[in-house]
Amino acid sequence: MIRFMAGQKGQGKTRKLIDMANEAVKQADGHLVFIDDDRRHTRDINRDIRFVEAGKGVLSNYREFVGFILGILSMDADVEHIYVDGLCNIVKTLDNNESLQKLNRKLEAISHRDSVKFTISVNYEPDTLPDDIQALLM
Repeated sequence: MIRFMAGQKGQGKTRKLIDMANEAVKQADGHLVFIDDDRRHTRDINRDIRFVEAGKGVLSNYREFVGFILGILSMDADVEHIYVDGLCNIVKTLDNNESLQKLNRKLEAISHRDSVKFTISVNYEPDTLPDDIQALLM
């Protein structure tokens, strides 16, 4: 399962994502991972959630991000849910809907294969997203 949160910077997506992860860890059977582009919110996240700093624009495209996710999953087969804050800051060239759709298809395959859920925030206005991504908005 993949869910997206969309909106411009400053609309509270990060706080909502952190609150969701902190609440989910209370009932989680597996491990939770929180990926962010910086360490600003490290102390806001429950210590039982694995925090991963991906850096700003370190990953060049959606394919590298998929490899990054596969690396995390290869290290821990018990990952239940991955939260990604600021995907557009992490992936340098995720600047068009086509790249986002390709990423979504790859993550769907991973989600089904490994039984992992994804919740991802993006800095797009919801009405500018393609229909298949809009259907996954929270």
